Amino acid sequence: MTLADAVGLVTVTEEDRTGDTCSKFRHWNGGDDAGDGCTTRNGVLLAEAVVAPSVAVGCKLAGGTWISYYDGQGVTRAGALDIEHMVPLADAWDSGASTWAPTRRGAYANDQGADVSLVAVTARTNRQKAEQEPADWMPPSLDAQCRYGGEGVAAKLRWQLTADDREPEALKVHAEGPCVDSIVPYTPAI
Repeated sequence: MTLADAVGLVTVTEEDRTGDTCSKFRHWNGGDDAGDGCTTRNGVLLAEAVVAPSVAVGCKLAGGTWISYYDGQGVTRAGALDIEHMVPLADAWDSGASTWAPTRRGAYANDQGADVSLVAVTARTNRQKAEQEPADWMPPSLDAQCRYGGEGVAAKLRWQLTADDREPEALKVHAEGPCVDSIVPYTPAI
């Protein structure tokens, strides 16, 4: 569906961040394959590498190259990257995750089942974003803004998260302007 249609599917409601702490979202767990020794973080790094790193015992990564789509920066050291939740944990909390069981919050925090949930980006841009939503922050790269808006909406739809009234209004500006042709695929989480 188009970004405009996807934005229209997100339920708008008042949000409340009371009680939020990142510790209520258990991450990084053993990833998709608990037997390979790779955490979710390293699983995302392996999946997003444009030049694959070597993998040693215990899933120690060496070498490799990544492109941080938020800012277009090439990165050759995994430690310079953060694994970003497209819908930050604090935003997920006040968008419905506060009512979830701890196991569902853990599943959300480690979701490798959809490319829209977690992404490797430079630590600098991830920390600039912090817990902000699209009404308050967009990637500095203009080329990345349509992807970012679409993936954030897809993650909200995937996990049935809500939005405050400011978020869809901000995304509609992009959906009706430079991102009018953006397509948003999503698969509901189990």
